Amino acid sequence: MNDSYAAAGVDVNAGYKAVELIKEHVAKTTVPGVLSGLGGFGGVFEPDFTGMKRPVLISGTDGVGTKLKLAFLLDRHNTVGIDCVAMCVNDVACSGAKPLFFLDYIACGKNVPKRIAEIVEGIAQGCVEAGCALIGGETAEMPGFYDEDEYDLAGFCVGMADYDNIIDGSKIAPGDVLISVASSGVHSNGFSLIRKILGVNISKLSVYLDDLGCTLGDALLTPTKIYVKPIMKLISTTGVNGIAHITGGGYYENIPRMLPQGVRAVIERKAVPVLPIFDLIKSVGNIPEEDMFGTFNMGTGLCIAVAPEKADEALRVLEQAGEKAVIIGHTVSGDKGVDIC
Repeated sequence: MNDSYAAAGVDVNAGYKAVELIKEHVAKTTVPGVLSGLGGFGGVFEPDFTGMKRPVLISGTDGVGTKLKLAFLLDRHNTVGIDCVAMCVNDVACSGAKPLFFLDYIACGKNVPKRIAEIVEGIAQGCVEAGCALIGGETAEMPGFYDEDEYDLAGFCVGMADYDNIIDGSKIAPGDVLISVASSGVHSNGFSLIRKILGVNISKLSVYLDDLGCTLGDALLTPTKIYVKPIMKLISTTGVNGIAHITGGGYYENIPRMLPQGVRAVIERKAVPVLPIFDLIKSVGNIPEEDMFGTFNMGTGLCIAVAPEKADEALRVLEQAGEKAVIIGHTVSGDKGVDIC
């Protein structure tokens, strides 16, 4: 026990206890290639290049954002780790890369081992869903920087793809079909606006709403859906021309990220499967529809571009993978961007 450090608000023993509690969760994520356990200065991973002509690494990093404020209010910490993993691995998978491993960073005002273990439980669950390993992380106790009951959470993922199979949107052409793969809810974006509009507090979050089929807190804390396995299945069986992960910035920012110059996306508004939570946010906040589509995913976790002759097969593969997928538009010649009409 370091008494001097403890007097400054940092409990070294709590850090040791947290590591012991998370070991069982980390063990569940072990996949072929993991060569190290917890406790070293770096995670060691040996990738398998079998069958690859030109293997390349594709990485992504992200956090959970102010959605964490709701976790604090509800004292529910075992799902936000899924969000953290999802935000990283979904991005990597959109390029056609299979996630290999993940690392997390948790910064907190006070290291409460049970709470840290709950956070890592979610991270591990996300890694299992994505088929990647949790090979390392860092917990930083920072008294005076964060309140004792608050923390921040971020992560980093590395995936691998064959260079010739990278999906960068360059194959998207006018006439391609745009498919929406359903989101599980708000995912991890727009929560600063949500908190301002709804004025969320513990009493409001605990109210059951018939339109949502659950409490407001349950709806808002629903973890971001992880699409890695359906994406890998679709790529291997059908092939895709482009994939956009609909995160912060909604349709207007993310769909153009997969489009090449000279191609524009046209979205049929009536075809978009908007979830009830977004109707609630729009109604309570009196938010213009354009702002809704420029902030939230609106029920679409991924927008996938496929050649028209592959659309039916793509829908069938996604359905067999357990995803709800519908056609919401197509591409045309024009300046890169999105029209919702």
